[in-house]
Order: sequence, then C-alpha cells, then structure tokens
Amino acid sequence: MKLIPLGAAALTLALTLPAQAEMSDSERKAFRNEVRAYLLEHPEVLMEAFTALEERQQADQVNADLERLATHADEIFRDPASWVGGNPDGDITVVEFIDYRCGYCRKANEEVEELVKSDGNIRFVLKEYPILGEESVTASRFAIAVLQLAGADAYKLAHDRLLALRGAVTTDTLGRLADDMKLDRTAILDRMNADEVTRVIAANHDLATTLEISGTPTFVIDRTMVRGYVPLDGMRQIVAGQRAD
Repeated sequence: MKLIPLGAAALTLALTLPAQAEMSDSERKAFRNEVRAYLLEHPEVLMEAFTALEERQQADQVNADLERLATHADEIFRDPASWVGGNPDGDITVVEFIDYRCGYCRKANEEVEELVKSDGNIRFVLKEYPILGEESVTASRFAIAVLQLAGADAYKLAHDRLLALRGAVTTDTLGRLADDMKLDRTAILDRMNADEVTRVIAANHDLATTLEISGTPTFVIDRTMVRGYVPLDGMRQIVAGQRAD
C-alpha cells in the first residue's frame, strides 16, 4: 500500500476511514506510524483541525440559539411578569437574566444602565434568575414581590439596592429595605412566599434551561445570545450589529 502525505482535511478523513478495518495488520501499523510521524513533523495540522472544529461548534451554537430565540420569543421578550424599562418602543430589546449575588451582574449593572440611557432606543427587560443559593432566591422573591405589589418604579429601586447590598440577605435586611423604600413591610414579606412569586421564578428557570443558559449575567439582544459579562463598548457593538442586520 502506498502512503501519501496528509493535509489537515486528509488527516481528518483518514482517521475515520472504515477502510482501515480492511487493512492487514502490517498495513494498519504502517498507516498509523505514517500518521504519527506526520503529526510530529507538522503539529500545526492539529491546531488547524481544532480551530475548524471550534468554528463549526460556534456556528452550530449560533444557529441553535437563533432557533430557540425565535421559538420562545414571547416568553423572552413579552413576558408580562418581567420588568420592562428603557424605551418601551425601542427598536432593540435587551433582556438580562440576573442573580443579585452575582459579582459580574453587579459589575454590568452601571454599564447596562449607561447603554440604555445613552442609546435612547433600547427596550430593557430584566428576568430574575436566582442560581447562586438561597440568598439569591430570597433576594429575587423580594424584588418580584415589590414589582407585583408596588409597581415598576419601586421594583427598579429595589433591583438597584439589592445589587448594591453587600451583607447577608435576610428577612430583617429586606424588611429594613422595604421600610427605607416606604413600602408596606408586612405585605412585601408575606408576598415573597406567595405562589404568584414562585411561578415567576420557576418560569424563568424553565426558560433558561430551554435556552441553555447556565450562568449570569446572560443577555438576549434581539437575535443574539450573550453568555457572560461584556464591557460597555462590546455591548454597543453588539447592538449596532443587530441594527445593521
């Protein structure tokens, strides 16, 4: 059997060829030795193959995200249980899945605020997605209870206060926060454990699972998914790219 030099594409094909099963033991050994020798002489081939694989996986992820975003657009963008800010008639919608105990959510908060404010044409949606333990769940329950009982402006204030909170999230802490916000402490704390609040958190967790979101912050910016913190300039570029499409 004549062995020929292997390029990246030929190597990928050769490593999976069923024809190897038809080789004699000596031919198979010679073939494998040739592959090994080629890789040792040209290790860049492996990098080419890995790069091609990574690009293919990224493209598959983007296509899968697009399909999921289209299928679940109502739950993502038009969920009546989620707070909506910015420009309600904006041409771009930015949705953020947040956890109040997430350091990167805290880091992103001021930059997302600046993005929405400076742009002026962004509709901004917040989704409570507590995943970092019981204190995260407790904080989200408080925020949702405030939204349901006191409205959008009170929710945004509670949202900002919870992200700035550095101590433990306890009933006493949240009670004092309700007092500071001039809210009915008893009503808010009681509402935190209501089924109406539990259903919002459960629905957001189900949606995140469907969208393959496993961390915070995660952003949906119209037709693209951004998993993780992105600096302000990067967010602006993504928004501009969505407008250009």
